[in-house]
Amino acid sequence: MVEQGPQMTFKLLDLMRKTGYPIVQHNGQRKFGPPPDWTGPPPPKGCEVFIGKLPREIFEDELVPIFSRVGKIYEMRLMMDFSGSNRGYSFVTYATKAEASAAVRQLNGYEIRARRYIGVVKSADNCRLFVGGIPKTKTKDDIFQELSKRVSGIVNVILYKNCNDKRLNRGFAFVEFTCHTAAAMARRALVPGCVKIWDQEVEVNWAKPEPDIDDDQMKKVKVLYSRNFQISTTPETIQSIFESATNGKIERVKKIYDYAFIHFYEREHAELAMAKLQNADIDGSIIEIRWAKPVDRELYRIQKLHRGNAKFNNFLDLSQTLLLYKQHLEKKNMQILLKKMKALGLLVQENLLVVHQ
Repeated sequence: MVEQGPQMTFKLLDLMRKTGYPIVQHNGQRKFGPPPDWTGPPPPKGCEVFIGKLPREIFEDELVPIFSRVGKIYEMRLMMDFSGSNRGYSFVTYATKAEASAAVRQLNGYEIRARRYIGVVKSADNCRLFVGGIPKTKTKDDIFQELSKRVSGIVNVILYKNCNDKRLNRGFAFVEFTCHTAAAMARRALVPGCVKIWDQEVEVNWAKPEPDIDDDQMKKVKVLYSRNFQISTTPETIQSIFESATNGKIERVKKIYDYAFIHFYEREHAELAMAKLQNADIDGSIIEIRWAKPVDRELYRIQKLHRGNAKFNNFLDLSQTLLLYKQHLEKKNMQILLKKMKALGLLVQENLLVVHQ
């Protein structure tokens, strides 16, 4: 039975008194935080975790002490329904990425009630919207200025040029915001059918979030992603230009339409190529370069199975997918462990280990 009324109110007030954090309920979620001593901007992207499989009768008075063990909580958002119970999931933002990673390692699978285990994964924390139906003659600056008249918090517009005519765009753009909240408010403001931009309706939805890769892993990447090539530019031309810029050999170039992945043998050569060739003119087109993000093929496969081939997905779907992926890894690791045990003469029968003498 869900605890409601004066007793729950007393517990929340007591939590506020002990921590100094405010608690405010708004739009179906109850927010705990930010800290009273916090100065400066909110924590960067990558500091938020998603908590799933919560029993409906658990609230901040129990959750805050558990999640405070691994680091400083900036904010906790508990999703609530009209009956006063939680909706089975929550989000916690930590002060640092390291603390968020520690929460995933230490609290995923935590037994919060007898035989009730919660799931904790990194939240996608999506700050990017897809905007379709844009006139193909509009530039990046045109889109930034026009959307800024209607919504706030825009930090960047990513616009892809037409593969065959670089003077035109492809009819859509990705718009990045300062935070997920700003992106969510913009999505509500740009309701399809209610808002026209440049005298035509635009399609607005969540963009597929980019994977959040640990900084240590990104420092090992030796592959560059470069876009905005001419269709006629060959992989051989790209390889020759990049090798000339670095005086080093390139492992291979994979070109697809107007973008390419350039694989280097050495990280240092990739860094030098990015520094020298960023915004370079190749065959009459200005190219852009950034580090390629490693792709986990198994995660990609599970995402497709879990969500189908949907073009757009919200941040909660991805968090649930990541939780499914963690369960897959745990099962896979268990299978590997069982094989090793069998090789050592250990057999598993009805969940009991039997050692053959």
